[in-house]
Amino acid sequence: MLVIGERINATRSRIRRAIEARDAEFISGVAKRQAAAGAHMIDVNAGGDPKREAENLVWLVQTVQKAVDLPLCVDSANLKALEEAVAASEKTPLVNSATAEESRLEPTLALAAGNSAPVVALLMDDEGVPTGVQRRLEILERTVSAATRLSIPVEHIYVDPLIQPVCTVPDDVVAVLDTVRAAKRAHPGIHVVCGLSNVSFGMPNRALLNATFLALMMRAGLDAAIMDALERSVMQTVIAMEALLGKDEFCLNYITASRAGKLG
Repeated sequence: MLVIGERINATRSRIRRAIEARDAEFISGVAKRQAAAGAHMIDVNAGGDPKREAENLVWLVQTVQKAVDLPLCVDSANLKALEEAVAASEKTPLVNSATAEESRLEPTLALAAGNSAPVVALLMDDEGVPTGVQRRLEILERTVSAATRLSIPVEHIYVDPLIQPVCTVPDDVVAVLDTVRAAKRAHPGIHVVCGLSNVSFGMPNRALLNATFLALMMRAGLDAAIMDALERSVMQTVIAMEALLGKDEFCLNYITASRAGKLG
C-alpha cells in the first residue's frame, strides 16, 4: 500500500510557522523522518495564506525535494498553486485534488492530464460532502466520465470517499467501506485513497481508531492513505495487513520489519 506522509501541512501550527520563516532545516527534518519511517510519498500542503499559497507551496516542493528522494503529493484547493507546484516538481507528483464542483473538476483534471500525473478525486460536489453510498457513487461516475473525456486512464485516478469523523457521523465508516467495494467493482484498476486521521478527529486514543479503520479499509480495497507515517501502530497495521492479505510474498516484509524492531 502507498503510504503518503501527511505531516507537512500548514494546518499544523509548527509547520505553518516554519513555512512563514522559510525554515528549510525544520521542514527537511520532517520529510526525512517520514521517509525513514516508511512513507513512499510526501504530501505538501501550504494552505492558510491564500495570497501566498502558490509561492509557499512551490517553496515546500523545492525544500522537500532537496531533503528526500521521494515523489510528492501536491495538495491544494487553489488551482494556481497546484499548477506552479506541479511545474516545480522533479518527479511526477500526485495532484491532490479534484472535486466534482463545477468550477474545479475539469480544470484540475486537465492539469493532471497535461502532465500525465495521477490525481486524487474527492467524492464531493457543489452540494458538499455526501453521506451514504449512492451519492458518493453518483459523484464517482461524473468524475470518471470527465477523466475519460480528458484521456486520463482509470489507473491514474485515486478516489477519496471522504471519511467523516466517527464521533459526528457514526454511520459513515460503513458507508465508506461499501463505497470502496462498489468503486472497485465498477471500475477495475481505479485506486482508492483516504485521509486516514479524519475518522478519529475529536476522539481520544486516535491511533487506535486510525489503525483499526485502516485495517478495515485495506480489506475493502484501499490502495493508498494520507497518514502519519510516524504513528508506529498505524505503520505496523500496514505491514501486518499486507502479510494477511497476501500482498507480502512469503511475508518477507513482515519478517524483515520484525527483525528490525519495527513491530515490537
